[in-house]
Amino acid sequence: MENEWIRPYSAGPGRWLVIGWEAVAFGLLGWASIGLFELTGAGVHVLAVLMAAVWFFGGWRILEMGVYVSPHALRIRGLLRTRTLRWDDIAHVRLHRHSNKIGRWEIEGGMTVLIERRDGSMVNTELWAQGVDFHRRPQLFREVYHDLRNRHLSLGK
Repeated sequence: MENEWIRPYSAGPGRWLVIGWEAVAFGLLGWASIGLFELTGAGVHVLAVLMAAVWFFGGWRILEMGVYVSPHALRIRGLLRTRTLRWDDIAHVRLHRHSNKIGRWEIEGGMTVLIERRDGSMVNTELWAQGVDFHRRPQLFREVYHDLRNRHLSLGK
């Protein structure tokens, strides 16, 4: 059953930039921690191993993030959690124009795909038109949205 999950798009190359950026950030955090706590010897090694493990598993999750489909359900893998929704439980797959409000200003965030469940609750997906997967591939974002919507219409009834 696990083999039937597919991501209907390829991961964007920007994910590797994020993972590289995180490696640099962890390196700076480790360097600052060693200096701040005056770590030496075994303390440096323990810190390095712990930070490398967190970076490795975080990087793996970043590579696995996204929306996956099967004939029976939709799976949304985020950085910290995974949600699985049966097609029958989904009322609508829709586009949402996202914006952030900071005081009186509203900053346009771009288009995202939202899942509306039959109970009325909304579920965010990892699909964002300006995100690392679709930033330079807007046509792919539209294709993935239409694919999800068509799968819902054919399988969710």
